[in-house]
Amino acid sequence: MTIKHATAGAFVFTHVSGFWTLGLILHPRLDRWMIPGGHVELDENVEAAARREILEETGVEVSVLPTPAALPLPSGYPHPTVAAAWWITEVQVSADSHVTEPHVHIDHQYVAIAADITPQCTPAHEVHWFSRDELQSVAMFEDTRILAKALFDCIDDLAAGASRSCSPWRWRVDGVIAMHQPALRRAQITEAGTSIRRYRALHRHLSQS
Repeated sequence: MTIKHATAGAFVFTHVSGFWTLGLILHPRLDRWMIPGGHVELDENVEAAARREILEETGVEVSVLPTPAALPLPSGYPHPTVAAAWWITEVQVSADSHVTEPHVHIDHQYVAIAADITPQCTPAHEVHWFSRDELQSVAMFEDTRILAKALFDCIDDLAAGASRSCSPWRWRVDGVIAMHQPALRRAQITEAGTSIRRYRALHRHLSQS
């Protein structure tokens, strides 16, 4: 039987002096620069785990960007929401501090913004903020490099919301919004439009990379 554990982390960006940088931690065992993240504990959801791991490993508090494909729930829906991960992948890994044999991480990857990178606590690992141009020479896993480059190419749009344009995807989602519009607050509809714009920005850059 294959052992599978849920993990969560985030690509954390900050905007300083007119340009974006990405925060990575130096993993002490793997000797690679990685996004902050780790195992989901029994008493937390994946978003809470990502936020906790970011704070523990970098000392930084962040705002998690909503996934571009997320739609708001109708007004009055009774249950609390958990931010959806941008990507969920299965990664085969070796034994670690949680599992003493090779296993699979069900990895929930978020995108987040740090308005202030002044540590709020002592970071558990060495932290460095890299520009896009520095990524090619950084000792990191290739899957992380691929996603980081794609996000760098559109982080302005993702953070602010890209300009809106017509697309078949927009028509499908806007149809859902229109169908439920009587039950949605105006702010929720605006949030959905922003999510659609973020989706198109990232989809465009991933398709071209």
